Amino acid sequence: MLPVREADPLVITERAERLQDAEYNRPVSVRAFEPRFMKIGVLTAALQELTPRDVRDADPDRAIEDWVQFAHELAVDSIQLSAALHPDETDVPPEAMLDPVANTLDLRRPFDAARARRVEGALGPTSLSLSDIGYFDNMLHHDPAIRRAKHAFMLRVFDAAALLGVKAVCGFVGRNQSHGMDENLRDFEEQFVPLLQEAKSRELIYRVEPCPMAGWTTADSFYNNIAYTPGAWIALHRICERHRVGDQFRIHYDPSHAILMGQDTRSIFQYLKDTGYNFLISGLHVKGQVTDAKGVAAWGYGGQTMERGDWKDGQPSSQSVDRLNAWKKQTVLGEPELPGTARHDPLAYLQNRTVDWLDHQLAARELLELDVANTHLVVEHEYPKARTQDRERLKPILQGSIAFVRRIDEAAACMYALQHEVLREQGIPTQGTGREPYRS
Repeated sequence: MLPVREADPLVITERAERLQDAEYNRPVSVRAFEPRFMKIGVLTAALQELTPRDVRDADPDRAIEDWVQFAHELAVDSIQLSAALHPDETDVPPEAMLDPVANTLDLRRPFDAARARRVEGALGPTSLSLSDIGYFDNMLHHDPAIRRAKHAFMLRVFDAAALLGVKAVCGFVGRNQSHGMDENLRDFEEQFVPLLQEAKSRELIYRVEPCPMAGWTTADSFYNNIAYTPGAWIALHRICERHRVGDQFRIHYDPSHAILMGQDTRSIFQYLKDTGYNFLISGLHVKGQVTDAKGVAAWGYGGQTMERGDWKDGQPSSQSVDRLNAWKKQTVLGEPELPGTARHDPLAYLQNRTVDWLDHQLAARELLELDVANTHLVVEHEYPKARTQDRERLKPILQGSIAFVRRIDEAAACMYALQHEVLREQGIPTQGTGREPYRS
């Protein structure tokens, strides 16, 4: 009989089987499959005229009651309550806004304990909660009188949030249009930090939505909300830390704005983690953006800079409706997406020209410091072609989008729990590569 060689296939097979048996027989830790889902909400500005103006002007809390009932029919877990200066009081008329913000929470008179009890009474029979209150305005306005009015209204929002037991307010930082960006850091320190100190005294968090607000002005500036990107968030948070209000400053991330600027969610989240600031994001708007490749070819990502129609005879038009054309700086580049209404487009995901929703939800779990079970995904509806004020027409549209968001989050939660918890605990690798940050 010839001796058996080490390279003999039978010997190799037997050795592999012995190693495999040893691997399977060793004690392993088994972790249960326990996916954690986010809460799904909706911003009440999705239907501004749910309650007719003449009704809600006379009865300022009726709009909230009507929205609570509507949100219950939409099968959401929470609502983000929209507040805004009344159309009779605002410095920017509704007809000059691309998407006017609804004053569902009417604060022309202070929100007191009796009004809070009425709102709580509306919420009581449902399983709904308030995720936060949103007031989206320019807190660094260059006109001191206008700025004081906006700050006074924000303090009323803070008071309402405290009375309702809401822990966060969502809004913009804004920009002083008469100053450069570095000067606006000083403006932020002098004018915005005191607002955060007021929030701290009420045990509130201020979550900043990072929309650049390109159409806020007829000037050529594209970035009119200085808290528009991670580099700026970090610079602003460092100022907050110096004044001991760092815990009050957080970001309400919205991927539509990232797409508008050629960014993608995974790279943004990775950058925050790399720099040690992945705790900054504590709220999420789910609104997409579908890039218009033809518009980018015409104007680039700086947006339309001339022949918009917001200037007349060498001056900004005095007509409010003409000022709406300033938003062409932004709208030429793309269109807001109500989640689920854009086609599934893998190539566009890789080009950062629309939101890859599944990877968005995976990246949030993999890279951010989130309390997932208490994080709200707030559906923000700004898709122009579906921006109807007809309740019966809009209801199934919102129901479909909300169902899509819930299922996407559930899918991401299941993938994360299986790959990062169940398999990892048993030492079993995941397969493939996945989407990578910073890849070009």
